[in-house]
Formats: sequence, structure tokens, C-alpha cells
Amino acid sequence: MPEGAASDRIVLSGMEFFAYHGVYDEEGRLGARFVVDVELGLTLPEEDSIRATVDYGRVYAAVEETVTGSRFKLIEALATTIARRLLASEALVERVVVRVHKPGAPLPGIVRDVFVEVARSR
Repeated sequence: MPEGAASDRIVLSGMEFFAYHGVYDEEGRLGARFVVDVELGLTLPEEDSIRATVDYGRVYAAVEETVTGSRFKLIEALATTIARRLLASEALVERVVVRVHKPGAPLPGIVRDVFVEVARSR
């Protein structure tokens, strides 16, 4: 991690949503379950005040709106959009890691999970 970069983290793990992402027309028609993990890198406050940190509810709502409010062909584009949105909306966040899991990805074999991970920083 670069010198001066935030090493503290807030993590929202396992957020599940039903949405309609995918390359195939059938995915857009039937939908599927998507799981999102978000790691926010910031300097956590020593004071006990919500105003000094990130509101988890606001982060959840932003992720939910992005996942369920638009259709993406690629989970790569979805993850990048979530990361960009959180950096733009959360002033205290210096770095974000987003994982979008697609456990039901249409593959020709047995695969427990497929996910992409993007990391972005200011």
C-alpha cells in the first residue's frame, strides 16, 4: 500500500440482489442472484460519531440501486460502476475494492462461483 494511504477498512460483505445482468438474452429475461462485497479504505475516526465516518446504510443503498437499477452485460462493468460511484459519493473513502459474484453463471460445467474484483483509489 502506498505511503499515506488509508489502511483502515469498512467491509460490507455478501450483499445479495436479484438482477438482470449478462451477455445472453435469457439472462436479461430471467435474471439471477448477484452477490457484492465492498471494502472501503479510509482513516477511521477516533471519535464516536456517524458524521466522522461512512454511513453503511448509504453505501448499501448506492450498491443496491446500481445493481438493481441498470442492466450490464458484464459484471466487470457493474463492479467498475459501483467503485466509481462510491468514490464519488463518499468523501472520506480513499480506496475501494468491489467484488461482484455471479454464482449462477451460465457455464458448461460445475462452477461454485465466478467473480470479478476491481480496486480504485483517489
